[in-house]
Amino acid sequence: MKETILAPITGTTLIDLGYQPGKWFATALRYANENGLSGEALEAYIATVAPEAVEEVLPFAEPVAYHKNIRAETELDAENVASVFQTMDILMKTPTLVAGAVMPDACPTGAPGQIPVGGVAVARNAIHPAMHSADVCCSVMMTNFGDAEPEAILNAAHAITHFGPGGRKDLFDLPEELVERMRKNHFLNNEKGLNFAATHLGTQGDGNHFLYVGRSEATGDTVMVTHHGSRGLGAHVYRQGMHLAERFRRELSPKTPGKNAWIPFDTEEGAAYWEALQIVRDWTKLNHTVIHEATKKGANAGAKDRFWNEHNFVFKSGDLFYHAKGATPLDDKFVPDSKDGLRLIPLNMAEPILVVRGETTASNLGFAPHGAGRNVSRTAHIKAKAGKTVREVFDEETAGLDVRFFTGSIDISELPSAYKDAAAVQRQMEEFGLGEVVDRILPYGCIMAGNTGCGRRRKKKRQA
Repeated sequence: MKETILAPITGTTLIDLGYQPGKWFATALRYANENGLSGEALEAYIATVAPEAVEEVLPFAEPVAYHKNIRAETELDAENVASVFQTMDILMKTPTLVAGAVMPDACPTGAPGQIPVGGVAVARNAIHPAMHSADVCCSVMMTNFGDAEPEAILNAAHAITHFGPGGRKDLFDLPEELVERMRKNHFLNNEKGLNFAATHLGTQGDGNHFLYVGRSEATGDTVMVTHHGSRGLGAHVYRQGMHLAERFRRELSPKTPGKNAWIPFDTEEGAAYWEALQIVRDWTKLNHTVIHEATKKGANAGAKDRFWNEHNFVFKSGDLFYHAKGATPLDDKFVPDSKDGLRLIPLNMAEPILVVRGETTASNLGFAPHGAGRNVSRTAHIKAKAGKTVREVFDEETAGLDVRFFTGSIDISELPSAYKDAAAVQRQMEEFGLGEVVDRILPYGCIMAGNTGCGRRRKKKRQA
């Protein structure tokens, strides 16, 4: 009598029984095949090891209501504002969201449904990596250098800062305490994370990041403001967060667009990701601080005051997570190291940086704008300047200022006309109750990366 040979149990067998594929398949299939299970015996065993079915979470049919702290003042504004509302209407169908707002500097970024710059999205028990973006904890810090000369501060800063891609060879010291915290977090305890933390410390990146020097309108003191995020370290955490969020999306809410995937906070992974964001925040504050301290030493200056705030982060209050993509937190509950409730809002290199203080209202959700924003893309702005040389545009828009590009190549997509009208943003801040201006840092000069794709990284005091 011939021995009956059973066909191996495969993933298809389990799918045919109505189960969703998952990591548990491998263990279950190995046990079933080793023990020759089939029929009712197989079904009984699988029922004991299969995870409980998760009910699919569907996007809302209609968007959650959000506050529109913005209005169009020009035809160009109207097109931009319409696009902002279009993308927010899609975004606010994300099933974790309970509230939202847009600021006067809002502008779309990415595909429709992706959180715009100047957007705030409030989620319950969920962290959405794409809603804080790769530039985690993009932020501003100021130091008051008292009666130091602005030129001396700008020169000292230019000698020690670093713009453009990559890291530094002349490394700053990374505190051992911070390294230990990284080693205890699986998002950061890896070669890439530790290398980024060490080599990118003291760097400012490119794009709209800057080092600005001016004078306080209230006191006449010389003030330096830096603007940058967490560089490669934050981007590294973000990439891992997006991968993890996608895994949860496929399991929990496959009909939610990938860019709006989330990590449930009440999971082991969610708690670890939240802690990773806090470590990145502390690293970014340190990144600003080492540049300010090195500038102070290089200029042989004193420092009377210093404070900072992020505008690209996730803020927690109870089980609510406030995702601010280019929005400045006004409420002290969002800024644990707040200095007298003061916040910084830069506009453009030719305009003052605003020092503001404000309160939470029903419509601002505890936030203010982060700057002037854009009405058109960088590419569209550059095309609009085609009738003039780069030098002509630069000279017209930076007259009277000491404006430097670290690479030696002017980036006209960062000149003042690339941004929204600063006066309009300030009018709407007042109109919508988005903070009170208590001082202004009047411009002397600034340093930006410039065009970083030209292969020239030589420092220059000013364009030739």
